[in-house]
Amino acid sequence: MISNKPTHQQEKDLIDTVSKNPNITFILDNQFFPQHIPWYLGAGAISQTVWNQLSGNKLTDNIKDYDLIYYDPSDISYEAEDVYIQKGKNIFKSLSAEVEIRNQARVHLWFESKFGCKISPLKSCEDAINGWPTTATTVGINKINNTINIYAPYGLNDLFGMVVRPNKQSIIEKEVYENKVNKWTQSWPNLKVIPWEKT
Repeated sequence: MISNKPTHQQEKDLIDTVSKNPNITFILDNQFFPQHIPWYLGAGAISQTVWNQLSGNKLTDNIKDYDLIYYDPSDISYEAEDVYIQKGKNIFKSLSAEVEIRNQARVHLWFESKFGCKISPLKSCEDAINGWPTTATTVGINKINNTINIYAPYGLNDLFGMVVRPNKQSIIEKEVYENKVNKWTQSWPNLKVIPWEKT
């Protein structure tokens, strides 16, 4: 089983898998952000590509959007973020799903209105990924100087084991987690769901 392999082999398997998703390769190859702006493609698009592979589906099946995050604290206005959003709509318009682009330096400005609780300003893209809702989706990849890099703070065992487990470092509420679980299990019924017991 892939979930029992050494970390370096899991990382190789992840790169091999996501590289077969044409939407992911197009996004990674685009050099969308200036060199000084840190960025990752992450969350559902990565985990769902792997789940599709493990389930025998087409790799792009049931993926509604691709989360492309970046971190630029120099301007946290919506207008600055919207420059990238509009650029993305043009560059990625040929893809089979939407690319959602968000500056993680301004997440704290809208998080409460969307999820019902306040958060402190995030310090980096990695800080943002650390708090994503499930361990299987706390994965980010980017491509710098033709090398694909992986950031997976909680490892890849849950991802390759198709385990959906609450991330104890996340501050989302039970309802948000269960809504995600309900949506995902409709598309990937063989997911192993760990009930909400986060303290």
